[in-house]
Amino acid sequence: MAVKLNRKALTHARQLIKDGKVQRDVRDDWSEHAPSADDENAFIDKHGFADFAEWHLGRDDDKSDETKGSVSFPFGDFKKVHRCAVISLESRAAQYGHDDIRDAAKKLLELIDTE
Repeated sequence: MAVKLNRKALTHARQLIKDGKVQRDVRDDWSEHAPSADDENAFIDKHGFADFAEWHLGRDDDKSDETKGSVSFPFGDFKKVHRCAVISLESRAAQYGHDDIRDAAKKLLELIDTE
């Protein structure tokens, strides 16, 4: 699996945080706050796949373009960055050896916690 840091998504997340579009929740909340498959599909239908991809810190160019399998490590609900999502994705990125994504998530958490 060739998952890499999605730099456009990282820029998007930083801007959302700077704009105050953050849900300061706790780690275990992400399972309840994560968008459902129907929410994802509705977002893609309305905004397109490129905008959907900007809500994911991971990108796998080996997967078919414009498929949900080509993106990973979501950080929000299409409105706000969720602190719980960033914590969760940092842990998963570390677990699977995606150091660039883990490090980006750590920096996002620092930004969330200082804004």
